[in-house]
Amino acid sequence: MTQRVIVWGPGNVGRNAIRGVVRNPALELVGVIAHSPKNDGVDAGALAGIETLGIPVTLDVDAVHALRPDALVYAVNSDFRPQESIAECCAALRAGINVVAVGLYGLTHPPSADPALRETFSEACSEGRSSFFTSGIDPGFAVDLIPVVLSGVCQEIREIRIREIFNYAHYDQPEAVKNLVGMGMAMDQTPPMLHPLALEAVWGGVLRALGEALDAPVESLRTRVEKHALEATVSNAMGTFEKGSLGAFRFEVQALVNGKPRFVVEHITRISDTTAPQWPNPNSQGCHQIQISGHPDIVLTLEAEDSQGNHAGGGNATAAGRIVNAIPWVCEAAPGLLTSGDLPLISGRGLWD
Repeated sequence: MTQRVIVWGPGNVGRNAIRGVVRNPALELVGVIAHSPKNDGVDAGALAGIETLGIPVTLDVDAVHALRPDALVYAVNSDFRPQESIAECCAALRAGINVVAVGLYGLTHPPSADPALRETFSEACSEGRSSFFTSGIDPGFAVDLIPVVLSGVCQEIREIRIREIFNYAHYDQPEAVKNLVGMGMAMDQTPPMLHPLALEAVWGGVLRALGEALDAPVESLRTRVEKHALEATVSNAMGTFEKGSLGAFRFEVQALVNGKPRFVVEHITRISDTTAPQWPNPNSQGCHQIQISGHPDIVLTLEAEDSQGNHAGGGNATAAGRIVNAIPWVCEAAPGLLTSGDLPLISGRGLWD
């Protein structure tokens, strides 16, 4: 039996979600919701860059809920509208629609989530007898899934480090890159993303989930941030970034177990390949690495790119793939908030082209 699915938010991730639902034989796309009037009535296939589907995008949320779908793929960027995103997801859950989402990172590990947020979602799941699962890349499967699999071939483990190295010039989200990530800001400013509480809120949950999966409960978190100014003015599709403004940063979120940093998320983020040359640089637009120190030492480098060779586009596709392919299991799960550990190993069964 196929699961009937709607997608909300036909943006960078949502377009990939539409494609993923259509290509998955276990799923059937029945509706697409957008916020922007410019997408109202546009065929969902045209937005996703695939064949015409005969499914017009709509702004009418109630009309799509009335289709009584089994699941909602919530692909809206919740960074700038968190309260609205919470309300939209919970309305679907109360209506009996299972929800898989990107963003809402505070719920990647519900036991350590903000109690008020956890209670809001738990009540919605209980009312609708529905389930909620949120994931992505990092936070997401690069932290709470792949390291768990790799750990199974080790004999000793001292530290597991998940590293993202990326040039955000290739990331088509100017508002987020400038105002949230902070590229181009004055060096004495602290971008919202780099505030210690924000770092812990975004990555703390997946690190705790990783510790839980490996029977090494995380006791506390600590953060470290370095910033680097642009050596010269650079311009790209998102605008101009002035010399002397923030051009790169490096942060760590460390999860301590018995007083030692056993799990570490590290990001090295640039707006130009040539800035901060003293820090590690990939041989491409960007990558994720899982580094296990122990016996043996393991380094796994993960790169994804779309059909245009864009790594940001490839990353969006994998984020969408993670939640879309989880839908059949989320629909079968007991009602409530789910983590990666609650799901089986999800494969690409049936996705052959």
